Amino acid sequence: MNDQTRNPHILVVDDHREIRDAVTRYLEKNGMRATAAKDTKEMDAHLKSGRFDLIVLDVMMPGEDGLSAARRLASSGGPPVLMLSALSDDTDRIVGLEVGADDYLVKPFNPRELLARVKAILRRSERPEPLAGRLGGRKLAFAGWILDTDTRVLSCGDGRAEVSLTTAEFKLLTAFLERPRFVLSRDQLLDVTSGRAADVFDRTIDNQVSRLRRKIETDPSHPQIIATVRAGGYSLAADVREVT
Repeated sequence: MNDQTRNPHILVVDDHREIRDAVTRYLEKNGMRATAAKDTKEMDAHLKSGRFDLIVLDVMMPGEDGLSAARRLASSGGPPVLMLSALSDDTDRIVGLEVGADDYLVKPFNPRELLARVKAILRRSERPEPLAGRLGGRKLAFAGWILDTDTRVLSCGDGRAEVSLTTAEFKLLTAFLERPRFVLSRDQLLDVTSGRAADVFDRTIDNQVSRLRRKIETDPSHPQIIATVRAGGYSLAADVREVT
């Protein structure tokens, strides 16, 4: 377990030197270790040589952008990500959360708000996942699929195909597997996947469900596994059993 309460290590990735230096200094001033990177190549190099508790990641950078990097980090089980962007449109924030970021902060920002969001993400990542935690160490079969909750590998029942899940998709799926045939509201699902009060966008969950359906449904336009419940939310329309 990381000692996040005393000295968490933050990786700050931003192509603007003034911003990354200012963020790094502010985090260090408030009791954290901070390492700076000017792009995702430097980010990857730091990730290979050290362990980080969180990445503060700019969206608009030369080369690989922050959204692509966040998606890659989420799919490989990387550290939590707080995205920074000068883009304030709701759609941009939704996309950031969809690709696997844990939070999204618009530039210019108050350093105190940045620190508060960093601390909130660290607290959430330190806590065991309330749903996935109860399913930990198990292989669950549903609708022709098997999910290994330890390795986060989703495979067909015959074991011949595997599907990669982002962190958000894994959390969403485990929420459904934890309570099959039970209606889960968008508020409940948003709290599970994003670890935040459901005051953002219903569309965030709708889009995440659509992405998950494209991976597990035979015909995503006519879903049979994850059902939409009018004026309610979503429900896993399948039985779940444990397999060995």
